Amino acid sequence: QVQLVESGGGLVQAGGSLRLSCAASGRTFSSYTMGWFRQTPGKEREFVTAINWTGHRAYYANSVKGRFTISRDNAKNMAYLQMISLKPEDTAVYYCAAKRDSDSLYTYDYDYWGRGTQVTVSS
Repeated sequence: QVQLVESGGGLVQAGGSLRLSCAASGRTFSSYTMGWFRQTPGKEREFVTAINWTGHRAYYANSVKGRFTISRDNAKNMAYLQMISLKPEDTAVYYCAAKRDSDSLYTYDYDYWGRGTQVTVSS
């Protein structure tokens, strides 16, 4: 069992930066692929980025490539999402998620979810 808690969301102007954190409980954190997803009202939750258990493989949605960076610290049971050059269309609730075994970009593959943190980008 893994529990995930996101933090770091907030209100930022377009062009600004935010760093989201995801704190995970559980002794097997290092064996999980970690992902970040986001959702806006009336839309499906969408993939943003994921990182494999070693931190050596990362995947990004085209919409965030070059602006967002995922990372993890297995010693601290933490995952991070550094966001720069934020745009109003990045406004969403951001969710941290974890899954066992192979990497995935799909929401249905993830076993554990946090409750989300709101990111609002003003124009």
